[in-house]
Amino acid sequence: MVGAAEEAELSRLESQVENGGGNIWEYLCLVKKLKVRCSEKVLRHGMALLNDAKGRSKLGGEVWTLYEQVSVAAMDCGHLEIAKQIHKRKVAIAKAQGNLSGAVDLLNKYLEIFMADYDAWRELADLYISLQMYKQAAFCFEELILAQPSNPFFHLSYAEVLYTLGGLENFKLAKKYYAVAIDLSSGRNTRALYGVCLCGAAINQITKGRSKDEKEGSELHSLAAASLVKNYKQRSPDKAPLVISVLEQMKAFSS
Repeated sequence: MVGAAEEAELSRLESQVENGGGNIWEYLCLVKKLKVRCSEKVLRHGMALLNDAKGRSKLGGEVWTLYEQVSVAAMDCGHLEIAKQIHKRKVAIAKAQGNLSGAVDLLNKYLEIFMADYDAWRELADLYISLQMYKQAAFCFEELILAQPSNPFFHLSYAEVLYTLGGLENFKLAKKYYAVAIDLSSGRNTRALYGVCLCGAAINQITKGRSKDEKEGSELHSLAAASLVKNYKQRSPDKAPLVISVLEQMKAFSS
């Protein structure tokens, strides 16, 4: 419960701030300390402070507290777009400071509230890849594929993460998603075509010497290689011999 002295001090600071004077940060800190609900005022004055580069810089590390307080106030007032902008600004600052782990934490908290922000899921996936946290990146792309199953880029990215993780099952699954990316891009996705060839070679290497039942079929592997060679002969004929040589080494193509 707010005491009389604290209530008087809050009223004094609020009056000063409302009339264009006083210390906004001091006022916001007291609001937070006393747990007073005045979200519209917190949002208005907090945004003014955030948009004041000089005033914001004086806060040092406390600026993160300000971001959090203002974003909560924005959501409380139903201004979801403002809340989104504040969260994303926090992420951008963390990334600019090289604090990728901090950016990941902020994005995860953001996505707990705004789960349908697919740009944020993609940004989180990219951050996980930068941190070599491939299993977590794979989860992000799974979410994106569920939301936008006709987007070939998400299938391609998921396949690349699975290939990076390695192992027979991941190679098999990656090959399937590369194939989907090829299908969704009408056979013109060069990265996906290469991906099928790489997965086929990796699978055959792992299953070498095993029974035929355990070996991966080579039809898709061969079709992808043939498409690559055809595309390079048409678009970059000078590079075609190099591509053929690489594919032959992978045993994906016979000239």
